[in-house]
Amino acid sequence: MSAVGTPTVVTRALRKEFGARVAVDSLDLTIYRGEVFGLLGPNGSGKTTTIRLLCALMAPTSGSAEVVGLDVETQGERVRARIGYMSQRYGLYDDLTVAENLRFYSTVYGLHGEARTRRLAEHSCALGLDERRNQLAGTLSGGWKQRLALACATAHEPEMLFLDEPTAGVDPAARRDFWTSIYALASRGTTILVTTHYMDEAERCQRLAFLSRGHLIALGTPREITAHFGQASIEDVFIELQRQDEAQYGVAAERPR
Repeated sequence: MSAVGTPTVVTRALRKEFGARVAVDSLDLTIYRGEVFGLLGPNGSGKTTTIRLLCALMAPTSGSAEVVGLDVETQGERVRARIGYMSQRYGLYDDLTVAENLRFYSTVYGLHGEARTRRLAEHSCALGLDERRNQLAGTLSGGWKQRLALACATAHEPEMLFLDEPTAGVDPAARRDFWTSIYALASRGTTILVTTHYMDEAERCQRLAFLSRGHLIALGTPREITAHFGQASIEDVFIELQRQDEAQYGVAAERPR
């Protein structure tokens, strides 16, 4: 069954060109409030460019995109104030403590005074960061850096959260805990868009979109997509689409993990 509800993301014929190369081509996509949505595809498929467009970090060549009801091209600053973004590199300041990183990012997102103090206390407690608040971020393990990065990205309670391969390089236990936090955010109405090369994580998304060379080639629930392609799993679908891509373009794409 297709997702229904209030749209958080709507794109219409979204296109981005870099010179002669088309990174995103005629993308039509709708993502709904509180949905955990996965964006899949090999390296070079247009995933990161799509995220940067939706975060209002670059302008489209043509077409349009609305995020949280705002146009990314004409209302970019307002869009960025109402979303959160977390990359696989986390974006933390290694020479600042956990508490200092949280204070810095909350200020960037416009939190001040008692509201900031209260929100950071709640957030640190929920993600188990209290005991490490005075530890330098650069000395944290991958799993703890991941928790801190998620706390920084959601300190202002964004309506939309973008996660670009957020679990790369962390152990299975940290990945499991991270997804528990993601489901909790979604249950409170936060819309999640996540890119991943871990196919077990893709299976946890409510809906998925597959990109290839900037084109949307599959969209639906994991069950709908596996049924459509006659495959047993999302990993099998990914591999089949990769084979088709290699047959058409003659270039090997990255294998899923």
